[in-house]
Amino acid sequence: MLAHLIEFATNHYILSGLFAAALALLIVSETRRGGRSISNRELTALVNGAQAVIVDLRAHKDFAGGHIVQALNIPFDKLAERMVELEKHKGSTIILVDAIGQHAGSAARELKKAGYDAVKLAGGISGWRGDNLPVVK
Repeated sequence: MLAHLIEFATNHYILSGLFAAALALLIVSETRRGGRSISNRELTALVNGAQAVIVDLRAHKDFAGGHIVQALNIPFDKLAERMVELEKHKGSTIILVDAIGQHAGSAARELKKAGYDAVKLAGGISGWRGDNLPVVK
């Protein structure tokens, strides 16, 4: 299998080069789009050191079904109008959590524009639960 891939790449070096360039552009674009991601371990360290606030972007119903301890619930579609609630946390890192990471990047970008230090939790609440970390109801 690998021999075939190498043979293809050497016979079609222009095509292979274009594929590699497109892949690199996609990675750069995705990284810039959503801002910095942090791991479950980094989240725990920041929260334990009182350096961060967790904002859960899921709908209230999903939040009530289980969320990270001390998380604030501000649904993604209400973030713009409720951003003022985060004003008292402007000196802290805002950690954005959603179901699997689909909205946290956009929310982080909006908060950064407003002057907040915002990051997203890699994998969202699904990744948190997947690592068997605690949630509260």
